[in-house]
Amino acid sequence: MEEIALKLSADGVQKRVISAGKGELSSFLDGTKVRFHYRTSLCDGTLLDDSRTMGERSKPMELILGKKFKLPVWERVVTTMRVGEMAEFTCDVKHTALYPLVSQSLRNISVGKDPLEGQRHCCGIAQVHSHHSLGHADLDHLQANPQPLVFTIELLEVLPPGSFALETWAMTDEEKLEAVPHIHEEGNTLFKKGEIQAASEKYYNAIACLKNLQMKEQPGDVAWIKLDQMITPLLLNFCQCKLMLGQYYEVLEHCSSLINKYEDNVKAYFKRGKAHAAVWNEKEARTDFTKVLQLDPSLGPAVAKEIRAMEERIRMKEKEEKGRYRNLFTHPSGTATPAGMS
Repeated sequence: MEEIALKLSADGVQKRVISAGKGELSSFLDGTKVRFHYRTSLCDGTLLDDSRTMGERSKPMELILGKKFKLPVWERVVTTMRVGEMAEFTCDVKHTALYPLVSQSLRNISVGKDPLEGQRHCCGIAQVHSHHSLGHADLDHLQANPQPLVFTIELLEVLPPGSFALETWAMTDEEKLEAVPHIHEEGNTLFKKGEIQAASEKYYNAIACLKNLQMKEQPGDVAWIKLDQMITPLLLNFCQCKLMLGQYYEVLEHCSSLINKYEDNVKAYFKRGKAHAAVWNEKEARTDFTKVLQLDPSLGPAVAKEIRAMEERIRMKEKEEKGRYRNLFTHPSGTATPAGMS
């Protein structure tokens, strides 16, 4: 262990064991999967990230060694740990320059967003030296002022190569393209079973795969357009799940982005119309439903049903509001309160 500590120290990493792990040190061959919780803080103790609370849930970090993760120092330090061990690693700036980008992706994932959202079509180093906001004040400050960071890591599990199924983020480009139809079908199966949240996660994973590949293409090129056309049905399925889960503003956002690119996408108009109706945007809902009828008159009965449901909800809401207002001017005894009296 002293030899490991000396090697780390020589490379600008100081290790302090908080609690010892169990068993022997694993071999950590390329392709090994490691699961660990982490806390990231500045040297003055200011907390940046905590995997136990990020996105209001506790989700361990998972890495597959040898896959060129953007933060190589994490791969380096976990290979000095035993399962169950908790240790603190203080890392020089040369190891932490890309942390703002890594953190942005991890924060996006924790709240169900695209991990690449907000990242420009350029390499990580170029983004570090740009003035592009990452959407988080603390990360923007860290990007503008690189500094050493302290990573507190608890190693939970070490899985040798071949003992687990590859997750999409760990796949090669070819593996991702091959996996997307299977993930799509898994989502459809879950949807039919009524497991809507699980289905939405499958669709999200497939979309993330394709967007990752799309980031490597020039927008508007043939390959980019082909990938976008593969994303569209997945995104519509994802929106259907979000409608059923009551997450209407996500539906509005995603369907609007589709309509901006594909003005004749009737399904996007229909789902956006339903989302507008759900959040009381009557005018916008009627506009979208009118567009649906223009694009596909055969959907008339479905549109009529949605409009009737919306109108009924509006009548009920108006009736409830009238009742509330009437009660404001009624004395508890049942007589009206005279003007100017309380």
